[in-house]
Amino acid sequence: MLRTASSAHRRCLSALLLLLPSLAAAGDGVVITQADYQGLQAIKHDLSDPYGFLRSWNDTGLGACSDAWTGVKCVQGNVVAITLPWRGLAGRLSERIGQLTQLRRLSLHDNAITGPIPTSLGFLRDLRGVYLFNNRFSAAVPTSIGNCVALQSFDASNNLLTGPVPPSVVNSTRIMRLNLSYNSISGDIPPEVAGSSSLVFLDLSHNKLSGHIPDAFAGSKAPSTSLKEAITGSYLLVFLDLSHNSLDGPIPESLLGLDKMQVVDLAGNKINGTIPEKLGSLTDLKTLDLSGNALTGEIPKSLSNLTTTLQAFNVSSNNLSGAVPASLAQKFGPSSFAGNIQLCGYSASAPCPASPSPAPSPPASPAQMGGTARRRRFSPKELELIIAGIVVGALILLALCCMLLCFLTKKRPGAGSGKQTSTTKAGGSGGAADVESGGEVGGKLVHFDGPMAFTVDDLLCATAEIMGKSTYGSVYKATLEDGSVVAVKRLREKMSKGHKDFEAEVAVLGKIRHPNLLPLRAYYLGPKGEKLLVSDLMPNGSLSVFLQGQYSSDVIDCSARQPIDWETRMTVAKGTARGLAFLHDDMAIVHGNLTSSNVLLDDNTNPKIADFGLSRLMTPAANSNVLTAAAALGCRAPELSKLKKASAKTDVYSLGVTILELLTGRSPADTTDGMDLPQWVASIVKEEWTSQVFDLELTRDADADAGPAGDELVDTLKLALHCVDQSPSARPDAREVLRQLQQIRPGPSEEIKANE
Repeated sequence: MLRTASSAHRRCLSALLLLLPSLAAAGDGVVITQADYQGLQAIKHDLSDPYGFLRSWNDTGLGACSDAWTGVKCVQGNVVAITLPWRGLAGRLSERIGQLTQLRRLSLHDNAITGPIPTSLGFLRDLRGVYLFNNRFSAAVPTSIGNCVALQSFDASNNLLTGPVPPSVVNSTRIMRLNLSYNSISGDIPPEVAGSSSLVFLDLSHNKLSGHIPDAFAGSKAPSTSLKEAITGSYLLVFLDLSHNSLDGPIPESLLGLDKMQVVDLAGNKINGTIPEKLGSLTDLKTLDLSGNALTGEIPKSLSNLTTTLQAFNVSSNNLSGAVPASLAQKFGPSSFAGNIQLCGYSASAPCPASPSPAPSPPASPAQMGGTARRRRFSPKELELIIAGIVVGALILLALCCMLLCFLTKKRPGAGSGKQTSTTKAGGSGGAADVESGGEVGGKLVHFDGPMAFTVDDLLCATAEIMGKSTYGSVYKATLEDGSVVAVKRLREKMSKGHKDFEAEVAVLGKIRHPNLLPLRAYYLGPKGEKLLVSDLMPNGSLSVFLQGQYSSDVIDCSARQPIDWETRMTVAKGTARGLAFLHDDMAIVHGNLTSSNVLLDDNTNPKIADFGLSRLMTPAANSNVLTAAAALGCRAPELSKLKKASAKTDVYSLGVTILELLTGRSPADTTDGMDLPQWVASIVKEEWTSQVFDLELTRDADADAGPAGDELVDTLKLALHCVDQSPSARPDAREVLRQLQQIRPGPSEEIKANE
């Protein structure tokens, strides 16, 4: 399967507002087989094509395998792929699709196709990926799908499917991803589905399933490290979503053997029994949602072992009792535990009862009192001596306290000496904040995330190297005396809020933790109003430098830049969208200044958004200056010129610009004929030279299996253009951007790509 340069130049977009055709890989020039030609004509006949995307499927059939038929890809005259997402197609999918016996990929998602899924798909033994989500397919999932022995991914989510889950849907020993969510599928979950040893992603949420969750997960076998299991994917189920059904019974024991699990969502069912203690052994778990069930008993203390990896946790609306483990209560808010009448210790309004005090001793009887009932009276002289002794003792104790205080205040801080410190708990669901006051240079240093790793003196005496400047301030690479390195942002004076408001806002930001957000580790308030923000130093720098050239001191060397493959670019795009969605949905925070310069990359090129919430620390005038600077860089949404106030929709516009940078390899600051990056891309697309938009690194790879599929590039471009729509209401939200990116290029920990 080859993609040639000449065919790339023939790819185009013909409708921007509605739908975009895929980039079709070049055909092999061989005349299409008669059976495949007849099958395609039958498919065209039964589909409704209001936007005319299938007009290229002409009656002669001569161009079907020569890159002339939209969405059709051939090898040696046989159709191997049909990719027609987002085309507005309606009608039905013909049963004669079964004539395309070499078909490997069927991608018809995000259309309006009705009727049943053809049973003739079972004739296609080479079929690897079926993507029918976001349509109107009805009836049951055909059992014949089990004949597709090469099937790797089957996604028919968000349709109108009914009937049971056929056990045969996992007959293929290669199937890694099964998504039937958001349908009306009923009946039990087949044990065969739960017991599949190759499934990595299983989503049956938002259906009408009932009965027990089968205690048949593949992880119930004894773990092994054999090469075979590593290749076939045994014991690698990482995503399980069975939420919002009518499932009952206990949490199955076999589920607890899936030690690679990252997401377990069983919310909104009728699951009963207790939360198993062994859940605490799933050390890769990032999401655990057991809310809206009938669980009883206490929350196991073993779940405290997961607080370093858990990003989402919810056991609300059950019948749980007892005290919430302290680490869970600190990390997750009250909403994660509400609706359990007998649960306590997760908020100030639900305290746990104090331990009962010992019962008072009963009064002594006259017989027990004996002679003490007739206590002797002290003489006046004896009383004077007793009072004098008490006074002298108090004076001696006071003198000792003063001497100790003087000793502590005079003691100089050194390698083994203590500081004048006080520790306070930061409010909310975050962890503790360590506060250090004083030191040789004065000021106040507040640490988040556990014990202090450095002091005020250590920080301010560190070796500093300037890394960049912005409207908000300057960023330094600070090397501490022990060799550890941190990034320090010094905020410009008179541009940040007053101390009281500043500390209130920064305390909130310091508790935010997400894999795609750069965490704030500490802040410092100097005696003269200096404000420093301390965070981790990202070794790969910013996305802007990563795309344009390698950073060395203050020089950018574009010739030194290593090629960036499509997988890496999509990882960055999805991670940025994921971090932004978390800010918007979970923290109700608008970034306000998202650019590729503050998307930083770690050792594994995973993105971390920096400067989030920074606008909440600054004055309105400072934020206005930031918006002006963003406009100069071509990253600002058009409505900001009038509103002067950032929103979630302006953030999505900036996200779209970032995705365009990843697709084109161009900087938004590089204008062409007075056009910014979104305008330039739109002009190229309008002229139907879409292939010229993409970075050459993405189009020069002739091996179709190594590079991105054509429809992935165009689908991502379409999504980016939606993000930079001139109308804010037309832009998707960040969560939707993430969802579509995951559908375009599923990753190993979310949705597994069906390899061509």
